[in-house]
Amino acid sequence: MDKMDYKILKCLKSNARSKASAISKEIHLSVSAVIERIHKMENNDVIKKYTIIVDQKKLGNDMTALMEVSLEHPKFYESFTKAIKCNDNIVSCYYLTGDFDFMIKIICASSNQLEQIHRQIKSLEGVSSTKTHFVLKSIKNTFSVIPDTIE
Repeated sequence: MDKMDYKILKCLKSNARSKASAISKEIHLSVSAVIERIHKMENNDVIKKYTIIVDQKKLGNDMTALMEVSLEHPKFYESFTKAIKCNDNIVSCYYLTGDFDFMIKIICASSNQLEQIHRQIKSLEGVSSTKTHFVLKSIKNTFSVIPDTIE
């Protein structure tokens, strides 16, 4: 990874549908070199996938919550994470240090649906406690950090 690769990533971060020709003009590199660098980053799993960001409210998802989860014992890690991965309403899950073992982000349509998800999680084998926080508003939501040292 060099300065040009980071410039390409910045362009793709702002618009993953940017054409190589547009990136080429912005960073002053040939189109073929841009394409070659993008392919190399894809092949090396620097770029893992291209995706979209949707407005959850327009999709009918009015409820976002963060839930801290503790397990009774580390032996429940595998079964817990498998269950979390199967739930489409859980959009992220982090394994933590501190008082709780996991932090999960839940997006759903209503408080009734959140209650159902909460019950499902609490009933998973090994879950000893949870603490749920309702998200009032999202202030910042980015998905990647690209160093500023590329100017």
